[in-house]
Amino acid sequence: MVCNCDHEPAPQKPNGKFRTALWIALILNLLLFVIELIGRAYAHSSALWADALDFFGDVVSYGISLAVMGISLYWRATVALLKGIVMATFGFIVIGKIVYAYVQGIPPEAMTMGVIGVLALIANLVSASLLYAFRHGDANMRSVWLCSRNDAIGNTAVILAAVGVFGTGSLIPDLIVALVISILALTGGYQVIKRALRERKEHQSVTM
Repeated sequence: MVCNCDHEPAPQKPNGKFRTALWIALILNLLLFVIELIGRAYAHSSALWADALDFFGDVVSYGISLAVMGISLYWRATVALLKGIVMATFGFIVIGKIVYAYVQGIPPEAMTMGVIGVLALIANLVSASLLYAFRHGDANMRSVWLCSRNDAIGNTAVILAAVGVFGTGSLIPDLIVALVISILALTGGYQVIKRALRERKEHQSVTM
């Protein structure tokens, strides 16, 4: 292969504050994933199921982000691209679950939804506040910020869904929130994929 005269800049030294923020976010998300998975089985809530799956995706995302710190920008963008695809895939899976839950027609248990939604919101507000300073970083940094931001919005929606289910006795508020979470995953995944593709193109020549 012909050598390109350009040279790739040395990988950036991992940001210690970013690493610490990621570890805290990873632990919080793992804990809430377990809580929501158990709560979902009891409450029969599509919104909690979607949120639990989202938490698990974030755990994987944060773990990958920790693993790729210090490698080249091209490969960090490649990892971000894969994460964006996973985010978008998650959105489509949730849409399928919404259709299934609608056919089943079983209203969720509102109190469990509300309590777990509040716990999840607190955890994600902590994560989002820690990662806020890195939202304008590379595609990999932006992807983890988007994950936490979307989760906080989703948790707020879960709480509102619990109120709606409690007031109406219907599963429709739960399904609406699950749909909101799926749309957040699809749009967030699109943003990450778009930026990752651009960064891969910008830094591809220096890997040749």
